Order: sequence, then C-alpha cells, then structure tokens
Amino acid sequence: MAWPHERIARNLRLAGAFGRTIPELLKARPGASRTVADAFEEVAARNPDQLALVFEDQSQTYGELDRQANQIARWAQSQGVGQGDVVALLMENRPAFVAHWLGLAKLGAVTALINTNLSGRPLAHSLTVSGARHLILDAALAESWASAEELLEDRPRLWASGGPVAGAEDLDAEVASRASGSLGATVRRGMTSTDKLFYIYTSGTTGLPKAANFSHVRFLATAAGGKAMARLGPQDRVYIVLPLYHSAGGVMALGTALLSGTTAVLARRFSASRFWEDCVRHRVTTFQYIGELCRYLLNSPPHPDERRHQLRMCVGNGLRPEIWKPFQDRFGIPEIVEFYGATEGNVVFFNVDNKVGSIGRMPGLMRWAAGIHLVRFDVQKEEPVRGADGLCIEAATGEAGEAIGRITNTTRFEGYSDAEATEKKILRDVFRKGDAYFRTGDLLRRDEDDYFYFVDRIGDTFRWKGENVSTGEVAEVIGGCPGVREANVYGVEVAGADGRAGMASLVVDDDFDLDILRQQVEANLASYARPLFLRILPEIEITGTFKHRKVESVKEGFDPALVADPLYFLDPEKRSYVPLDAGLHERIQSGGVRL
Repeated sequence: MAWPHERIARNLRLAGAFGRTIPELLKARPGASRTVADAFEEVAARNPDQLALVFEDQSQTYGELDRQANQIARWAQSQGVGQGDVVALLMENRPAFVAHWLGLAKLGAVTALINTNLSGRPLAHSLTVSGARHLILDAALAESWASAEELLEDRPRLWASGGPVAGAEDLDAEVASRASGSLGATVRRGMTSTDKLFYIYTSGTTGLPKAANFSHVRFLATAAGGKAMARLGPQDRVYIVLPLYHSAGGVMALGTALLSGTTAVLARRFSASRFWEDCVRHRVTTFQYIGELCRYLLNSPPHPDERRHQLRMCVGNGLRPEIWKPFQDRFGIPEIVEFYGATEGNVVFFNVDNKVGSIGRMPGLMRWAAGIHLVRFDVQKEEPVRGADGLCIEAATGEAGEAIGRITNTTRFEGYSDAEATEKKILRDVFRKGDAYFRTGDLLRRDEDDYFYFVDRIGDTFRWKGENVSTGEVAEVIGGCPGVREANVYGVEVAGADGRAGMASLVVDDDFDLDILRQQVEANLASYARPLFLRILPEIEITGTFKHRKVESVKEGFDPALVADPLYFLDPEKRSYVPLDAGLHERIQSGGVRL
C-alpha cells in the first residue's frame, strides 16, 4: 500500500486531469444547445489555416475541412436530409470520412458508421437497423456492398465516393457543385447536446451488430476527457491508425484532435512496417493504440526510425502488463495513458500515473460520485451474486467483479436502436429497489491503492483483432451449415496474441463438410469473427439451465495434449480447415503461423 504522501500526490494528479475537463463538460452538459458542429465551427473559425488532417501526401486545413463539410451539408439538404435523419457511411479511413459526417452533423442528421470489415448478412443487417435512406459508399468497398445488396428488402439510395460504382450516383461530383459558405447555426435550431450524432456498431453480448446511440454530448465529453489526459495543443500531431468507424479511433482520437485544434494524421489502416516511418515523416507527437497494435510493433524486427520519432506519449486501451515496459523501453515513449471505456457505456477510467498494467485509478469518493462499482459475479451462472435481500454485493479489494455504472441524467446509458438489446444491458435493483446500472460485461479488480485492472470479458462475447465477437452470431451462422447439429462458440487464448481467438466445438452428422463450413463463415462473418479452431465432439455438455458449458472448453483450448477429440485450424494460406496436431499447435503458439 502506498504511503500517505504518495496517495496525496496521486490524488492531486488525478484531480488536475479531471479538472481540466470541467470547462468543456459544462458547455456540453446534457440538454445544452451546443452540438459537435458548433464546437468544430468555433475551432475552424479560430484556426482556419491550421492543418486539420494529413493523409499520405494530402493535407487539409481547418478552413478547408469546414468548407468541404458545408458543401456536403448542402448536398444532403438537397436530398431532404435534416435533423434526425440517418445516412449510412461505409468508407475507409481518409479525409472524406471526416468531412462527410461533419457535413451531416451541421444539419443535425445522424451518421451510421458502418464497420468496413462487414459484408453479406452482417452488413445488410447493419444497414437495415440504421434505418438509413441514403448510403455513402467508398468505391474501394464496392465488393462488400455487392455481397449485401440482394439481402436488403429496402435498399438505401446509393452514392459513391472515390470512384464509380455500378448502380451508384456520383457523390463527389454532386458535392463539388455546391456552395461552400456557412449554412448558419439556424439549421440546427431546437437541437440539444443529447440528440444523436452517430450510430456506432457494437457486438453487445449476443446476435448481430447492434447500433449504439452516440450523442453530441457523448462525443464532446469524450473529446474533452481525451484532450485533458493527452494535454493536446496546436503543436501536437495525433497519429490515427485505428478505424474511424469505432469510438476509439473516430471519437477518442479524432474527436480529441479536432476539438483541440490539433492535426490528425490519418492512416488508411495499421501497418507495423510503416508505423515508425510515418511517425517521423509527419512529426507525430502522440498516437492512439489498442493492445494488439503494441504487440505487433514489439514483435516486429527493428526499424531505423523506431527511436527517431518526436512522440511524447500514447493513449489507448488493452496494453497488457507483460509487454507494457518492454514496449515503452524499446521505443522510447515517455508516457503511456491507458484508459477503459466502452462505446455505449458510462464506466470510464484513466491511468494518469503510468502505473504498469492498470486501467486507471479512482478513489472511493470519486467512485461514489461517478456511480461506478464492482459487484460479485458468479462465473458459472454468468450473473451477479445477490444476497438474501435480493440486492447485489460489492466486490472486496482484490476480488474480481463485474464493473457497473449508475444510470442517471449525467451518467447516461444511451442504449441501442433496439429497445430489447438496450434492456439486456441494464442491471436493476442493484443496491436498492428501483435503481438501474449499466452492465459493462467486464470483470475488473481493484487493489488497496484504488488502481483498477482488467481481468476478463464475461460470458458470450470475447475480443479479437480489436473487435468484439458475439458468440451468438457466430453460432447462428455455423448452425445453419449442413451437417452441424450443435455449435458451442467461445474464445481461447493464443500465446503472444491479445484477446481471444474464436473456437467452435461442434456435434456433426454425415452431411458435414469442412469446406462448406469454411465457405459459410467466409460469406457471413467478418474476418475477425471467423472461428480459427474447431473441435468435433460426440455431444456437448450442458448446464442445469440448458446452456452450453464453456469453462472447461476454454481451459482446454486447442491443445492436442489436452483434447482427445479431432481438432482443426483455419489455415490462412490454404484457406481451409486443416487437422491440428502437436506440431502445428507448437508453430501457432511460438508465433510461426500468422493469425
């Protein structure tokens, strides 16, 4: 346990970090009239010549970005798009991504940020639940659209950007013909900060992707927090390699940069071989990470630029304790700010002390004010433990418990477009009858110095390649394959990899064919959701409540030394499921096979 003077110093650092967010939070409080468009226009007016976006050999100032967004707003207005209307955006990382949603935000419209990894049924589902009447499509993703088009009952009007697409109208030409002057704030009259800005898709706990409501106040508060933790100024350059359709890259990183008047350096996608070269070339001072990105960089061969950069810090989540110091020491990064949060959640932690392995520190009084608790959790039953009075029990120091956040007007849970999915994430009658808390679905633990640590994901969702994978969605796809009688899907650990790789235990009959299964998962699941490992069982054991048992299967994993049943691996080179023996298992665990 820390000495009293150390705890005081830590509390002062934490208070200072949160104190820096207060002015922005007050302006963006729930119910205020301030929107993201208002905030961006203020920044652009103050810094019209400051670089806003850098991408490959292109650059764009705040003034230029604002004028392009005005043109997009006028195009959308000509199509009858206004406050509350939804437009879907399926686009790779590039400056046009930012300009399109900013232009829509100027009208008070909602942008559905579609995951670019999706195709077929998941893509069709994401478009359907958004209710979008228009789809802005990156020409580079035309093939993904084609795989989903026939599955849509009500197709949105299609607009192509970045090149021609069969059946689509030329959006770039339409936008170029529009005036670039300000529309004025009157087009947003009557809006408040609690109105929707985005739909951001998350797997939740089961089923196909869910459209999480993401308001203006949530964007502004997230950006304010990021600005305070990273201490950004106009001289900074934020490198963004994470996808802009997710809250990490598109809100925490991009939003923080834009509302700080800072330059955002965009990459189309993450590349370990180009990362350090880009950092040096673009004079990057900070970047946003996920743990897997850091592990990729650490496992890469030495690069001549890996210590020639001007980085002063990086901000992100999921950096595992075992690689934290090696990563920081090898690449000479002075400060790492780890945080914890979810797209739709109200539980947030920041580690402002560079405490290795911790997601953040929050003393008791601050936890009480924020309504954040850890409650005892029964892993076998997959539900919180309740006492004789029917109420939940606070987890003890050092004990893993599910993180939950009290739902109030200020600590909001904005839910999903689906009311049933929203209700499933709410825990009721927690510490008193009638209260309500958001369920994170994560097990955390707290030490005696009030540092928090991530333990594991609960139940039916696991994380792989930086994405949430719904076991229910995967099982549904596999279950529709000929010859599959039962499917139990779960995540398993792979040495040297962050998150868990997908594995499915199957009961099959004579109609089962491995290649047909492979075709089925490729056609209907995003690449990160496809099970890498299969286990063929005579039967699947169930619990007393008729749920598949997963705990033992997860422990045994894909090790032939522990599993007598036939095992298979989805070989990326052969594009087929191949028998998994001891030799292949060793190659996978030693990093000899790229997953």
